[in-house]
Amino acid sequence: MAETDLITRPANDSDSAKPGEPAGRALPTNVEAEAAFIGAVLIDNKVLEELPVPIRADHFFEPVHQRIMGRIMLLIERGAIVTPVTLKPYFEADEALKELGGASYLARLTGDGAGLLAPRELSQQIYDLALLRELVMVGRNLVEGATDTSEEVAPVEQIEQAEQALYKVAEGATTGAEAQSFRSAALSSLKMAEAALNSGGKFSGKTTGLDDLNAKVGGLHDSDLIILAGRPAMGKTSLATNIAFNCAARYLRDINDGIAPEDSYGAPTAFFSLEMSADQLATRILSEQAEVSSEGIRSGQISKDQFQKLSFASQQLMELPLYIDDTPALTIAGLRTRARRLKRRHGIGLIVVDYLQLLQGSGRAQDNRVNEISEISRGLKTLAKELSCPVIALSQLSRAVEQREDKRPMLSDLRESGSIEQDADQVWFIYRGEYYHNAIRPEEPSETSSADAIAKYDEWMARHMELVNKATVIVAKQRHGATGMVDLLFESEFTRFGNLERREAPGY
Repeated sequence: MAETDLITRPANDSDSAKPGEPAGRALPTNVEAEAAFIGAVLIDNKVLEELPVPIRADHFFEPVHQRIMGRIMLLIERGAIVTPVTLKPYFEADEALKELGGASYLARLTGDGAGLLAPRELSQQIYDLALLRELVMVGRNLVEGATDTSEEVAPVEQIEQAEQALYKVAEGATTGAEAQSFRSAALSSLKMAEAALNSGGKFSGKTTGLDDLNAKVGGLHDSDLIILAGRPAMGKTSLATNIAFNCAARYLRDINDGIAPEDSYGAPTAFFSLEMSADQLATRILSEQAEVSSEGIRSGQISKDQFQKLSFASQQLMELPLYIDDTPALTIAGLRTRARRLKRRHGIGLIVVDYLQLLQGSGRAQDNRVNEISEISRGLKTLAKELSCPVIALSQLSRAVEQREDKRPMLSDLRESGSIEQDADQVWFIYRGEYYHNAIRPEEPSETSSADAIAKYDEWMARHMELVNKATVIVAKQRHGATGMVDLLFESEFTRFGNLERREAPGY
C-alpha cells in the first residue's frame, strides 16, 4: 500500500509554526494504520464488534478514510455485509478517491490482510492519536488566546475554558461530536426501564434514600436539573444533606457488596455549600446518623455515651464518598470547573448546590440580577448534561408566600422564577405546616379559662398532632412524570428526613 500518496501523506501543522521556528511540524497520526484497520474491517465486518475503544469515523485523520469508515459503519448498522464491491457505488463520484485510483483503492485496502493480525491494537492507536490531535488543538487555542491582547484580557475565563476543553479530551470527546442515533437513545431508555424493573418497579435513577420520593420522581436521573426551594426554616438544606448522604452511602454499601459501580443506585456525591462551612455540614450528618442533637453537639451539652455514639458514627463514615466544597462566592464557571475536576478524580454522580442565589455570574450580567440568575440556571443545566449526572440546586422563595393564607409554595414564588422554572427539569418545594401552625399557637388554658379558650386550644392541639414531625415535598414541575405531594417524616432534633409510614430513618 506504500504505492499510494494517501498512505505516505504527512500531517503538516505548518500554519502554527512561529517565525524563526521549523515549519511543517507533523500532527500525531498514522495513516498506514488507518488503511490497515479499514482493510481488516472490509475483510471481516465482525472486527468492529470487539474493540477496546469506541472508534468513530472522525477519529481517522485522513478525510477519505473518514468517509469510507463512516459509510462502513452506516451499512453495518443497517445489517448489510460490507465489502469493497458493496462500497463501490457510494464512492464512484468521490474526487479524492479518484486521485488514489478510484474504486480499485478499496480493493487494495484488503490486499494483504495485515490489519487482521492486530485490529484491536490498530483501533487503540487510531483512537489515541485522535485524542492527541485534539490535545494539540486545545494547546494551540490556549496559546493563541493567551497571546492575543487585542481585546479585553480575561485570564481566569481562559483557564476555565481550557480546563473544560481538556475535560472533553479526557472523556474522549474529540472534535465533531456526533449526534446520537435513535437506536442508541432507545437502548439507553430500555436500560433505564430495566433498572426500574430490577428495583421492584420503584425507580430507575439514583436513590434519594426516601422511598415515597423515589416512587414519585423515579429517582434522580442523569442530566436532570432539580430545583429544591423553600422559605427559611423549612428544612431545604437538611433535605439536600440527607439526599446527598443517602446517595453516597448507598454507593459505598453497593461497592462493599460487590455490585459494579454502574449498577449501583447510589453515586459519589459533591456538595457545594456556599452558605454553611464543611464542618457545619459534617456536624449535621453526624447528628443524623448518631441520633445526637446538633444543638447539643455545638454547645457541648452531650453525655459521654452520646460522644461515643458520635465517635462510632464518624468512624463508620470515614470512607463515605461525599465531597464537600465550601468555597464562598463561587462563580458559575468556577463551580463547573471544580465539578469537572471532581468528576475526573472521584467519578461523582450527583451534585448538590446550596444555594443558587449565592452563586455569581460571569460578571457581564451583574448589572441585571435577572440576567445573572438566568446565566446561572442555564450553567447548572449545562453542567448536568455535560457531566451526565443529576444536579440538585437549592433556591430561595420570595416573601409572597408569607402574604397568603395558604402558605404552600407555588412556581411563581421562585425568585427570578422565569429562567429557573424554564431550565429546571423538576421543581420541588419543601413545606412544613407545623412551622406555620406553631406561629398561631394559643395560650395554654388554665383552670379559670373560658370554655371557648379551652375549645380553641384543643382544636389547635388536635391539628398540631396531625402536623408534628411531618414535612411535605411538593413536586410542582416534573418533565418526565406527574406532579403531586409526598409526605415525609421530619425529626427536627436531628434535622433528619425519613419515610413517614414506617417512622424510621431513610432506608437507603
